[in-house]
Amino acid sequence: MTEPNPSLVAEVIVDAHAEVGEGPTWDADSQRLCWVDIPHGDIHAFHPASGSDDVVDVGQPVGAVVRRRQGGLVLAVRDGFATLDEGRLSLLAEVEIERVENRMNDGKVDPAGRFWAGTMALDSSPGAGALYRLAQDHRVDTVLDGLTISNGMDWSPDGQTMYFIDSGQGCVTAYLYDQDSGEINEPRTLIAIPPEDGLPDGMTVDSAGGLWVAIWDGAAVRHYSPDGTFLDEVRVPATQVTSCAFGGADLRDLYITTAAEGLSPAQRREQPHAGALFRVQPGVVGREPYLCSS
Repeated sequence: MTEPNPSLVAEVIVDAHAEVGEGPTWDADSQRLCWVDIPHGDIHAFHPASGSDDVVDVGQPVGAVVRRRQGGLVLAVRDGFATLDEGRLSLLAEVEIERVENRMNDGKVDPAGRFWAGTMALDSSPGAGALYRLAQDHRVDTVLDGLTISNGMDWSPDGQTMYFIDSGQGCVTAYLYDQDSGEINEPRTLIAIPPEDGLPDGMTVDSAGGLWVAIWDGAAVRHYSPDGTFLDEVRVPATQVTSCAFGGADLRDLYITTAAEGLSPAQRREQPHAGALFRVQPGVVGREPYLCSS
């Protein structure tokens, strides 16, 4: 593997001490970064211009947040898909409401405006999770099941490929994606992460089609070419790196979320910024996230 660039080290932007920071997404209209702390049920909104980080408690665990085309936010919460408008949570569609041992995890909007998000067991039991797709009419379809930790996803710039991570499998899978139907087919392993390096978690795709993969227990975000070749990595001074997203006025800032959950007191002392929001400029340009049409 190519030696990483030692100059690419992320800096702390918000020392939030989140238990599980996740799901960063850039809001170009308000020039803010929204992200979540899953078990605390917190939605964060970081404003780079002022350095402020506003927090709203939605009352239940929240795995992902996306922008809604008609305004407001759509969330993947414990009970399913919900909207958040002026601080009020309204459920759009239930997901696994009877499975109290599960919760929603990472999610993202596809090029057609559908919101995809998956589940996992609270104890990460193998095969307990699934990936769901929310349509404009609020219908929920099960796309994949038998997953361990349904996690990061994104789409190629040409809209023909969907990338998906089941952290339990330790790889990034590429699917043929049909924008009209939302169907995915012909899975192939694009990137395999050796277990000793950590687990792939959240991810994002830049404007050139490069993949940026957060490595849980790996203290890094790895950069790969569209064909899966390792290019470089950003080092993060926290081991549990959860996700990443491009933002800023020119989309050149890579924001990185991390987690403190499960760290021992000694590990927390060694990693005083575990759970922080980090930022780095890796020299590429990102893309604005798609808006949810539901």
